[in-house]
Amino acid sequence: QVQLVESGGGLVQAGGSLRLSCAASGRTFSSYNMGWFRQAPAMQREFVAAISWSGGSTYYADSVKGRFTISRDNAKNTVYLQMNSLKPEDTAVYYCAAGTPRYIATMTAQSKYDYWGQGTQVTVSS
Repeated sequence: QVQLVESGGGLVQAGGSLRLSCAASGRTFSSYNMGWFRQAPAMQREFVAAISWSGGSTYYADSVKGRFTISRDNAKNTVYLQMNSLKPEDTAVYYCAAGTPRYIATMTAQSKYDYWGQGTQVTVSS
């Protein structure tokens, strides 16, 4: 079992930055691929970024590539999402998730994840 708790969301102006954190419980954090997803009002949840269990591989949605960076610290059982150059269309609830290690490019699907956090709200004003 892995429990995930996101933090770091908030209100920011367009062009600003935020760093989200996702703290995981349990000693097996380092054996999971981790991902970030987001869900805007009246929209389906969508993939944002993923990172392999070792941190050696990452994958991004085209909409955030070059602006967002996913990273992890296995010693702290934490995964991060650094978000720069934020746009109003980035407004959403952001969720982190943990999944069994697979080829990183396949981690865009929600079905590849076994555990989910409760989400943190990010609001970008124009």
